[in-house]
Amino acid sequence: MYGASAGRYFELVGGALSDEVETSADLELLTRFVRAARATGDRALDAGCGTGRAGRLLADHGFDTVGVDIADGMVEIADREHPDLNCIVAQLDRLPLARSRFSMVVCWYSIITTPPDEIIRAFGELHRVLIDGGVILVAFQAGEGESVKPPNAYGTEVDLTLFRHSIGFIIDALHRSGFDIDSVTERPPEREHEDSPQAFVTATTTPERACGLNQR
Repeated sequence: MYGASAGRYFELVGGALSDEVETSADLELLTRFVRAARATGDRALDAGCGTGRAGRLLADHGFDTVGVDIADGMVEIADREHPDLNCIVAQLDRLPLARSRFSMVVCWYSIITTPPDEIIRAFGELHRVLIDGGVILVAFQAGEGESVKPPNAYGTEVDLTLFRHSIGFIIDALHRSGFDIDSVTERPPEREHEDSPQAFVTATTTPERACGLNQR
């Protein structure tokens, strides 16, 4: 589905974060988070890596970075553009990765294709692969839980279903998955390609409250 649009997606947004797609405030927020996360360790997961846009920033800040994406077409481009990153095809709710492998996870707009009933399983897996005290940043197009179906995604005749999760829902799902919320940032749509508020939630693992989902 998403893999079929990978080439056109790359043409439109490239293989690295940029001020042509993100706002300067978005990039500053992510950069501050990444710099602060160095205190927890140096292993990062770009969860839903796409073409490796966020993963590139993580690696450039000194993190040993792994990327995962469900779309093989996206991973092929990420491998081509960023051969120093280790990108693999995998689902967020079923990661072929060891427990407590990473100190940081970034979900940069990767949950917008995840249905609400799969969110907690995905967050449970991300909690599992984080160390105690590990941190996560989740960026997403916010709404009231509605779904939208933009036709002909990226000009490839692929129809996608995107989910506008509410901020409260994401906060609750993270909390139920064993995270303590650190910060919540919301801004109105500012770029031409944005038609909903943009939200950024950071959190820290709290093992004493781990939900136990997908523990292995």
